Amino acid sequence: MSRKAAASAILLSRRRIAAKPCNEFGTSTHPFSFFRSYLHNLGPKIDFSRINDVDDAICLFAEMGRMRPPPSVRAYNNLLNVIVKLKHYSVALSVFDKMRQIGSPVNGVTLNIAINCCCLLKRVDSGFSIIGIFIKCGLKPNSTTFSILIQGHFLDHKVAEAMALFKKFLVMIICEPGDVMISIVINGLCKAGQTVAACDLLPILEKFSWKPSVYAYSAIIDGFCKGGRVDDALLLLSEMIAKGISPSVVTYTTIVQGLCDVGRWKDVQDLLDEMVNQKISLDVLILHILVSAYCREGKVKEGEDFVAQQNICPNMVTYATLIHGYCLLGTMNKAQQVFDCLVEKDLRPSISCYNSLINGYCKNGNVDEAWRLFLDVPKKGLERDLFTYNIMIHGLFSKDRFADGWTLFSYMESRKVRPNLHTYNILLESLCRRQQISEAYSFLHTMEKKGLNPDIVTYNILIGGLCKAGKLDVVRDLLNQLPSKGLQPNVHTYNTIIGALHEEEYAEEVKYWLMEMEKSGCKSNGVTFVKEKCALHGDAAAGVGLNVQKLLLG
Repeated sequence: MSRKAAASAILLSRRRIAAKPCNEFGTSTHPFSFFRSYLHNLGPKIDFSRINDVDDAICLFAEMGRMRPPPSVRAYNNLLNVIVKLKHYSVALSVFDKMRQIGSPVNGVTLNIAINCCCLLKRVDSGFSIIGIFIKCGLKPNSTTFSILIQGHFLDHKVAEAMALFKKFLVMIICEPGDVMISIVINGLCKAGQTVAACDLLPILEKFSWKPSVYAYSAIIDGFCKGGRVDDALLLLSEMIAKGISPSVVTYTTIVQGLCDVGRWKDVQDLLDEMVNQKISLDVLILHILVSAYCREGKVKEGEDFVAQQNICPNMVTYATLIHGYCLLGTMNKAQQVFDCLVEKDLRPSISCYNSLINGYCKNGNVDEAWRLFLDVPKKGLERDLFTYNIMIHGLFSKDRFADGWTLFSYMESRKVRPNLHTYNILLESLCRRQQISEAYSFLHTMEKKGLNPDIVTYNILIGGLCKAGKLDVVRDLLNQLPSKGLQPNVHTYNTIIGALHEEEYAEEVKYWLMEMEKSGCKSNGVTFVKEKCALHGDAAAGVGLNVQKLLLG
């Protein structure tokens, strides 16, 4: 049977959930059941490593059906697990159905795999139907079975149903809830934004003789931190330690991240000191979190110094963060030093490092150095990505090297690098800067034909070009068309128009556009104020002192 034929045969088979006689599942309690199981385990050896895709799995299943002696239940379970890892859950269920039809051995593990597939497909009701097979065969669904079903409800965003099933499980005392089940419940609540409910669950569970694990506490602490409730996270950490549960490096990593997010550096240092007292060493992840936080606040030098003080070898991501931080500050000599340090340590810089440097040099006006690095990328065994091309094309345009920029765009397309809306906005801006308005309109239509939806940034670029060309009437018409395209002008739109009017000294027009800005609900910013003051300078010279607020208030 060909692969496609085998796939069709299985995928087209109807789902049959109704149970078959128990002896089909290899779960009988007959005195000789162990002997039969032993014979099954002596079945043919099967090489599952040869499965590269789902077609291979289906072909192997067809072969297993013809093997003598037949493969063991463990072999079939392994096959199902391989299909699940390939994320072909529907195919796994089809194989499961076919197994039952041909009388292949099935046990509790098999049934749990099938239930898991139903849940991953957000078909929890079908998963409950499979429990009927457990009962028909004299098997009892275990904690794993209910854990899978509870997780299925959480995956389907049905938190109430998940909690109802969990509470029913506790009331019926089917078996002791294990760490896995409780972790699923706590994780599910936290991801659903119900961290307080997860925290309130801890004392209830302790009544069932369950001892909270470090994983459970860490999950709730993570939920508090992501919700911005860092103080609650710190309180829970203290409670955790008081109960004799030692926090793990994951626990501390979560709180360090939470504290860095809100800039509480004193508390970060206290926590790092506590880690030392607990004899928990900083790892690469915490190092990266701290460096990222320093860089976000513009304290790149402090971040680099902190790295030098630790007995940890930073990874590429941390170095890339430092390079990016220095580039944002415009201190390209420091960024280059960190980059050169990578080479000295025999670490291959990532494309992210190159992108940051190329972008930094372009913004500093050193396009030649950016181009040198751009050419260096493939020599280091790296592939330029879309971000690399966008940066370089924009850099060339910024130096009025329009022909070079368009040539690079053509080369990019020949390399099968697909441009995005940002790429097209860069190209449109180059046309507008040269006041090639008809070409810009034509290019806009080309964008739409390619399935791209121009955004307000696109239209702001076009409006800027029209303003520079003195086509203010066209600007008005274009603004009137924006709502029909699902777009609204923003403060940048109005700043662009007011700036152009300032250059032409149209004070009355400035007033008109400021009123239009007010009607649209846009709030003026510092840029608006400066441009408005400049444009109205002649009127304001006599001490009228017009400003945006006075104009808008009448």
